Amino acid sequence: MKASFTNRYAEFVVAHPWRMLLLALILVLGAASGGRFIEFTNDYRVFFSEENPELLAFEAMQDVYSKTDNVLFVIEPKDGNVFSHETLGLIENLTDESWQLPYSTRVDSITNFQHTIADGDDLVVSHLVYDSQSFTEDKIAYVRDVALNEPLLVERLVSPQGHVAGVNITVQLPGKALTEVPEVAKFARELATEIGEAYPDHNIYITGLAMMNNAFGESSQEDMQSLVPLMFLVIIITLGVLLRSVSATFAVVVMILSTVMFAMGIFGWLGWKLTPPSASAPTIIMTMAVADTVHLLVTFFHNLRQGQERAHAMRDSIRVNLQPIFITSITTAIGFLSMNFSDVPPFHDLGNVVAIGVMFAFVLSVTALPAVMMLLPLRIKPAKQKEAHPMNFFADFVIGNRRKLLWGMGIFGVVVISFLPKNSLDDQFVEYFDESVDFRTHTDFAVENLSGIYTLQYSLGTGESGGISEPAFLQDVDNFAEWLRTQPKVKHVQTISDTFKRLNKNMHGDDPDYYKLPESRDLAAQYLLLYELSLPYGLDLNDQIDIDKAQTRIIITLENLHTEEMLAMEKRVSGWLLQNAPTVEFSAASPNLMFAHIGKRNVNSMLVGTALALVLISFILVAALRSRRIGLISLAPNLIPAGMAFGFWGLMVGQVGMSLSVVAGMTLGIVVDDTVHFLSKYLRARRESNMNEIEAVRYAFNTVGVALWVTSLVLVAGFIVLAQSNFALNSDMGAMAAITIGVALVMDFLFLPPLLMKLEKNKHA
Repeated sequence: MKASFTNRYAEFVVAHPWRMLLLALILVLGAASGGRFIEFTNDYRVFFSEENPELLAFEAMQDVYSKTDNVLFVIEPKDGNVFSHETLGLIENLTDESWQLPYSTRVDSITNFQHTIADGDDLVVSHLVYDSQSFTEDKIAYVRDVALNEPLLVERLVSPQGHVAGVNITVQLPGKALTEVPEVAKFARELATEIGEAYPDHNIYITGLAMMNNAFGESSQEDMQSLVPLMFLVIIITLGVLLRSVSATFAVVVMILSTVMFAMGIFGWLGWKLTPPSASAPTIIMTMAVADTVHLLVTFFHNLRQGQERAHAMRDSIRVNLQPIFITSITTAIGFLSMNFSDVPPFHDLGNVVAIGVMFAFVLSVTALPAVMMLLPLRIKPAKQKEAHPMNFFADFVIGNRRKLLWGMGIFGVVVISFLPKNSLDDQFVEYFDESVDFRTHTDFAVENLSGIYTLQYSLGTGESGGISEPAFLQDVDNFAEWLRTQPKVKHVQTISDTFKRLNKNMHGDDPDYYKLPESRDLAAQYLLLYELSLPYGLDLNDQIDIDKAQTRIIITLENLHTEEMLAMEKRVSGWLLQNAPTVEFSAASPNLMFAHIGKRNVNSMLVGTALALVLISFILVAALRSRRIGLISLAPNLIPAGMAFGFWGLMVGQVGMSLSVVAGMTLGIVVDDTVHFLSKYLRARRESNMNEIEAVRYAFNTVGVALWVTSLVLVAGFIVLAQSNFALNSDMGAMAAITIGVALVMDFLFLPPLLMKLEKNKHA
């Protein structure tokens, strides 16, 4: 921006404050009206684009078989015995009532398990438990023996020890309204409360994919309700203490509110939906909006304390800050826009809306903010003539120890960055929620005691109608299932081959020697047809075989696996099939597999996005600072903080999940802010006042040092607030961003100035 334009613009703003305010008001109100269109979405599928290959595979499998979205009730009798009159009565009652759960299509439990026995030449199919209150002890003992030896039940709907049991409800959501998931969760919780009150000697836990969906939505809303007010409080207190001006603090708060209203209004107008990641946008926007205002106000107050009258002080502040604020806003927006390279659509929305907020914050900071400060009452006392600048002593320390600091901070940075490889891609979506969230604690209990929501589903096909009855195919399926049961982390394997073996035993007078697969295709097909005709509505085999009987689904229930474990499991399982069942067609899918693949893919895509953002930002800095040498020097303090932050993370945590993959790109633009402001003041001193490199560094510290640590403090505080989220995607992102910005300030104060004095020695600006 040319100085003449900057001067004319500054004159206009100071001379016409009411026009500036009216313009800002029209923009804010017009945009903010779009807020009424904002909606929350609870579906975990929003984390995946429509072209995501794992999502397409999962939906293809869902189209062939019945849905697997579910609610799982886990019942824990306090006496540790599921097989009692009271507990069996509870399970019967809960099973019956669960059919009333909205969108339910199937209910499975040990009580309505379709138990088969032989009656002469007939096959009798009936509920394993019915009217349990009339059961004798011998009958209960029989039920216990059947349940604990039935592969379809044990470690799926009853624990091997018989101390907990489950009732699993399959739900099929139409996907027409955003209220469907909360409706399911509300009914499930009310039913659990009702049953719990009727059976006080039992604990009831609720988990399942539908409850996970609901937890995503609830986390979003809780963050909005708790973190946004907390962020406002932090900003007000921090600015009040640092600026020591009620008027200035009020003006900044109004600017922040206006920025959030504008950005979220545009969010609504564009038809985007709030998700757990994008729900953190207001908190991040508030944090980012502070930076521009602080730089303008610190310079303004400095001028007033130097004795300048208000209009002149504001004109000079605009003149000095307009270009660096514009550059930092552009680079920050580019950093957030790099999130569009993520494979996770909610991160696109987060990056885009924050970028919108950042640019509008720039607009307000150079229009409405100066106007407000020209109109509000101010009491600023002129500084004493000989009063030392607060950054003078610090500047003297840095200049006096420049050689030690250059080598010391350089070595320190290298050492910390060397710990970066200690990080590993390690994600687990149940751990996205901290232990204060009911879904997390209930799911952890279910996994430890019964079953879990981590699954790996394989569709095995024959390529011909009715082919699943072919003995060779059934043998491959059974061998596969038996091999799976020997694998670590596998809790349960649901396979149609177990049903065929049970039916074969039944049709041979329940002789245990015949608990094996039928020997002919016709016999297997007859057994299957006879069994299917005997099944009641809602308990058919559509969850295991397709309509054409050409494919069957094996559902592998797993312990909670991290990303690399899930990917390794898929590779090992698929490899076994290729080697041991080469004629079997197969495909793999599950929500867990989707999250595992996207976590790994997201890291690679964000590396590309961050690299492009870095190149673009570097070109902007070289052009704006009008110095290739200074532009190249700026790369060091811009790149090192992210590397050091991940080094610290490797030392402290070592687990890099989906959210952290976007942090480097997101913070790159933020980190550049401090560097740009410091370098712009340094170059101003070199070019306009013909100072040498040492005097220019001291000038930069004196003019922008306070503003840098004030803005960094507010940014760190804001991201620390975000780190308090009970949703890990947000809390990890907030913690890492806070670390990165803190490290960036240290490097800009202790490494950049010594680097400038070393490389700029005896050079002309």
